[in-house]
Amino acid sequence: MLTVTGLEARYGAILALRDISLTVEEGELVALVGPNGAGKSTTLAVIAGLHRPSRGSVLFEGKSLAGRAPEDVARLGVSMVPENRGVFPTLTVAENLRLGAYLRRDGEVARDLERLQERFRVLAERATQAAGTLSGGEQQQLAIARALISRPRLLMLDEPSLGLAPTLVDRVFELVAELHREGVTILLVEQNVRRTLEVADRAYLLQTGRVEASGRPAELRELVDIESVYLGGAQRPAAQAGGPAVGSP
Repeated sequence: MLTVTGLEARYGAILALRDISLTVEEGELVALVGPNGAGKSTTLAVIAGLHRPSRGSVLFEGKSLAGRAPEDVARLGVSMVPENRGVFPTLTVAENLRLGAYLRRDGEVARDLERLQERFRVLAERATQAAGTLSGGEQQQLAIARALISRPRLLMLDEPSLGLAPTLVDRVFELVAELHREGVTILLVEQNVRRTLEVADRAYLLQTGRVEASGRPAELRELVDIESVYLGGAQRPAAQAGGPAVGSP
């Protein structure tokens, strides 16, 4: 479904992504993990059309996304929930949800809104409330619901558990797992690596803008000392240093 090849991206003179390659197959939950500044969010931004790459290709269902405007990427079926949630604070919850369907031209938006309000009860209860007055966890639910109302072919989540209380983190990961079981294709960026590897089909470990390792969660745990990576230590056992990533399809 999604194929990223040789991706490079810059912020001025700073090279943020260095030869990033990854794939996401239909129905998969693929995670990008790694420490702060590894390039995870930049990778999502390039795919979503929010940041222009300096080199490489991004193909979604055979169509190139590189250089497309964000609305064109969304029209092709890619929806992103940004790290800062991106709700419109002065608009009501209901208005935020309706904005998620602005590209749809079918007659089932009202039915989908009903289903989402059943899934996210708090959003139904606060439909007329300004989004900016919601708690962080409620705003995260609103951001995910707004992305889902567009009926995305690929849902990208950037740090959905960031800044949430532990009980709300549990709810976010339960929701991600539910969506995955329902067949939603997900590309997930998360700092909570342990919880992420519990729900992901495959994961890519990024460091300093490069893919250092990839594979299924069990393979990645074997190949990489995750604790060392997040604490700034060695990325992999010495026997594996410089070796190829594993588990790629």
